[in-house]
Amino acid sequence: MTKILKNRKVSISLALIAVAAVAVVLSLARSSKPAQAAPPALEVGVVQVEQKNVPIYSEWIGTTEGMVNAELKAQVTGYLLRQDYKEGSFVKKGQLLFEIDPRPFQAALDQANGQVAQYQGQLEQASSQITQAEAQLAQTNSQLLQAQARLEQARANQVKAELDVKKYQPLAEQKAVTQQDLDNALQANTAAKAQVDAEKAGVEAARAQMAHASAEIKTAHAGVATAKGQLENARAAAKTAALNLSFTKIVSPIDGIAGMAQAQVGDLVSTTSNPLTTVSTLDPIKVYFTLSEQDYLRYTKPFLGSAEQSGSLDHLELELILADGTTYPEKGTFYFADRQVDPKTGAIRMAGVFPNPNNGLRPGQFGRVRAVTSTQEDALMVPQRAVSELQGTYQVAVVGEDNKVSFRVVKVGEKSGSMWVITEGLKPGETIVAEGTIKVRPGMVVKPTPFTAE
Repeated sequence: MTKILKNRKVSISLALIAVAAVAVVLSLARSSKPAQAAPPALEVGVVQVEQKNVPIYSEWIGTTEGMVNAELKAQVTGYLLRQDYKEGSFVKKGQLLFEIDPRPFQAALDQANGQVAQYQGQLEQASSQITQAEAQLAQTNSQLLQAQARLEQARANQVKAELDVKKYQPLAEQKAVTQQDLDNALQANTAAKAQVDAEKAGVEAARAQMAHASAEIKTAHAGVATAKGQLENARAAAKTAALNLSFTKIVSPIDGIAGMAQAQVGDLVSTTSNPLTTVSTLDPIKVYFTLSEQDYLRYTKPFLGSAEQSGSLDHLELELILADGTTYPEKGTFYFADRQVDPKTGAIRMAGVFPNPNNGLRPGQFGRVRAVTSTQEDALMVPQRAVSELQGTYQVAVVGEDNKVSFRVVKVGEKSGSMWVITEGLKPGETIVAEGTIKVRPGMVVKPTPFTAE
């Protein structure tokens, strides 16, 4: 038993010695490996804070619109007979675009022309009656004058006969003349009186004929007036029918691009229907954008109360940034400001015009309208990508002389292209990280390389 215990003690001692030998070997092996090298410094793109006079750009969301947008609507009710243009094509002023079935309107025009001819005949007939009645009146007037002359002659004869009677009566009593002479004088006086009465009747008959002729003239004139009124109404109806017939051919009122047809051949269209299509002039093209009331006052306040108020915006040269981020090659000009500020939004609508020689821009496109609205002198400029924002706080990574990075809170101003104006927190000539800002940490040593913006 004692011998077994001694053998176990010897085995444990040998195991401990073996473990110690292995540890010594491993220690010697580790001490023989070379030390690991420190990681290389992070390479970052840097720029120096630049100080210069910079133009300040303002941008607004814009929407393109045709300079003139003519909606073509049916002006008569009828069935659409044909479409005579290619949708989306350029059309000329006066070019036929749609046709409405003209047959009902042609029939109405023919009927109206028939009524014109009818009333024209009635007018000519009434005018002929006036001519006849006036001729009859002139003849009757001549007869009246003749009757009046005969009456005067008869009266003169009767006066002479009466004087003869008065002369012969005393002479007959004195037996100076014969009774036969007195009887002849009395008979002549009676005949003269009868002749006067007869001539009076003739004058009255002539006057009655004149009154009848005058009445016929009045009736004829009334007939002419009626015929003229009817003829004018018929002519007006014919003009309306001709106009309605012309409305069956729907033509373009302007040169421009014609849109999609909103009605198909065979559709019943009317004055209350939707527009058949729209034609827009696109060169130049308008771009609508909206300014806040504050921006509008900022641009125009120095000119308030003067005749040059519109000139404060007229000088703006506009750029259009398209939806794909590219800049439209043509420059635009300010066109007009709306007459009022929208009380619901507190904004005012503006419009600019851009040349569009190839009609490449179409109504309804969205983009950004940009213009230089001011110039800031001695501004500190850094690339926008160098500025980080966190919960409304802006900061940049500054690289010191020992290439160590420190973060600095800054205040930003206006943007100018891809650059940002820094109003506080930086000095001219300081080096900041423009590329790799996400990877750097405060106190990190970096390898600065010049950054060149694309």
